[in-house]
Amino acid sequence: EVRLVESGGGSVQVGGSLRLSCEVSGLLVEDYAVGWFRQAPGKEREGVSCIDRDGSVYYRNSVKYRFTISKDIAKNTIDLQISSLNPEDTAVYYCAADPTEYSDYEVCNEMHLEYWGRGTPVTVSW
Repeated sequence: EVRLVESGGGSVQVGGSLRLSCEVSGLLVEDYAVGWFRQAPGKEREGVSCIDRDGSVYYRNSVKYRFTISKDIAKNTIDLQISSLNPEDTAVYYCAADPTEYSDYEVCNEMHLEYWGRGTPVTVSW
């Protein structure tokens, strides 16, 4: 059974930082395209940052230079370091994985990836 479990979310003030982690079991992250997505209240889910199977990385423009995605092969996790947070980053953050040979851009814009976690909430306030 494949499981993705996010952790690390919480409430922070503007300018703060968090480290989100997605613990994966049942598959090896090194063999999969992976990504972090978010869904703000009343909005559609959007791709935040993704890594394709070749290791190429995509960031949506609004998070470039503030967010860093990585795979920890030893721990089999997908991590997202988020910093310089602002209220527009408030959302539930989800991790996902898929075996398809998508490009990094496609991973983040394909909402029908095979495996998803249940999300961890991030709230940014003044």
